[in-house]
Amino acid sequence: MTKTDDIQRLEAENAALRAEVERLTIEMLRLVGRNLDLSEQLEENVELRRRTEVARDLLAANVERQRNADLQDDAQLMALIELKVENADEFRLTPEFDATALARLMGVSRERLNRLFRHQTIYRTPEAYIDNLRVLRAMRLLREKPHYNIAVVSDEAGFGNVRTLQRRMQDAIGMTPVEYRLMLTQDQ
Repeated sequence: MTKTDDIQRLEAENAALRAEVERLTIEMLRLVGRNLDLSEQLEENVELRRRTEVARDLLAANVERQRNADLQDDAQLMALIELKVENADEFRLTPEFDATALARLMGVSRERLNRLFRHQTIYRTPEAYIDNLRVLRAMRLLREKPHYNIAVVSDEAGFGNVRTLQRRMQDAIGMTPVEYRLMLTQDQ
């Protein structure tokens, strides 16, 4: 091997090394750029999480404020329910009338209504309250309209069928509608 061959070989290796350095430099710049992009995305995600936490905290505080405001209005809401539902002769309990319909009638959420009954009434649920209203209505009809048959009483009181009326009255007063009516006629 001659000196010229060695120089050419070294120049070729040097050119290959320069090309490799150039390729590595380009790859390093690409990776640095990608790293910067990922850092920006990470910062955006961290900021988004922070904002989400702030929004969650504000929402929780709002819910708590609303709950406290609701507690102050419980007596007024119960009075309004009594006025609109219990004491209104024109109000008709239908089989479709349920807790959701009561909440809609009162202009409150179902959750708010559930909370009201849980904390302010002897009834643990709006459904129990509505069932009680139906039983009371059926008892009044049995007393005041002795010519009504049990099916009509069941319908007028808002029960879906006679069997439901029988079960609810049995649970509430220990008598079926027929037994209750017989008791009323025996007392006269």
